[in-house]
Amino acid sequence: MQPIGVGIVGAGFSANQHAGAYHCVTGVPVKRVGVVSRTPEKAAAFAKKHGFEFATTNLQELLSRPDVHVIDICAPNFAHEEIAIAAARAGKHIICEKPLTAYFGDPSDPARMREEAMASVERVLDAVRSAGVLFMYAENWIYAPAIQKALRLAEAAGGTIFDIRAEEAHSGSHSPYAREWRTSGGGSLLRLGSHPLAAALYFKRVEGERRDGKPIRVASVSCETTNVTRIPSFEREERKWVASGWKDVEDWATLILNFEDGARATISASDIVLGGIRNRMELYLSNARIDCNLNPNTTCIAYAPAPEVFADEYIAEKTDTKAGWSFPSINEDWFQGYPQEVQDFLECIATGRQPLSDAQLAADVVAVTYAAYQSAREGRRIRL
Repeated sequence: MQPIGVGIVGAGFSANQHAGAYHCVTGVPVKRVGVVSRTPEKAAAFAKKHGFEFATTNLQELLSRPDVHVIDICAPNFAHEEIAIAAARAGKHIICEKPLTAYFGDPSDPARMREEAMASVERVLDAVRSAGVLFMYAENWIYAPAIQKALRLAEAAGGTIFDIRAEEAHSGSHSPYAREWRTSGGGSLLRLGSHPLAAALYFKRVEGERRDGKPIRVASVSCETTNVTRIPSFEREERKWVASGWKDVEDWATLILNFEDGARATISASDIVLGGIRNRMELYLSNARIDCNLNPNTTCIAYAPAPEVFADEYIAEKTDTKAGWSFPSINEDWFQGYPQEVQDFLECIATGRQPLSDAQLAADVVAVTYAAYQSAREGRRIRL
């Protein structure tokens, strides 16, 4: 089998997670060809660390390579559309980090915001369809072992999913891109909530396809968003333990989904939770209950009287201190589904099949998210 050549756009946090996953692929030969970053030094360091053949600041240099078969987009949100369309036109398959795309203009008009976000989605998907390439949505929650086990349990039970409650939360992003709408396209709901939202949509899709031959989709949404870090008492606190200084994006959101069959889901996303990242999902079925703890989990528990005791040993993502009790992750990327995600994507390229996390899921996440923003701003339920 010809090796599948990979080019990554971006050299930051998510790019490192994806690059590590390529080393774990089995059964499909992989060639790590090149990495693109706007910072030459960062690109060079990334290429050396992960074994890519070259580093560049020029996307076209990557797209023009015949030995690059897939472009893995790990760039900031505002660049996703441009890169994806360019990759499709160059005949490259696409792996795209969440979200597929977003709206980066003035967020004061929610109806326009929603309309333009979906127009951006359609431009990307039109380019993908015209080129006949695969679009693979890098939603790691779909591939996380706990989520996949929950899916098999739900299918074995065969009951109706009444209610889904899911959350992603931590102490806040310190990326400058995350602080304003023009570069991030949204706040905690988009950055964090897209993960549990995608999982909830996926569970109801699979349930509907199993029972009736078609997915159960979202009928309407209700949402509230706010900035709790603007509470005056917090602003007066001298030391800030959570991220602050958000410009025009929210740091707290709760979304209620009303599915076509009458089921409900509650999605929570916030940047104000200390103690490490929190990724949870609870499924309430007519004949079962299933709880998933992606982070933290109790596979390993440790105690240190002072943070320096564990020195430079990694504990877990977004952990505020190594002192006291902690939940060290034995293999964080595996628990969160990154190797499994990349394995599926490369198998899809090799065989031509569609991925578990596909373009429709990517589009649905954007559609629901921006309907939620409209709901939050207009104070009413929004129908899809």
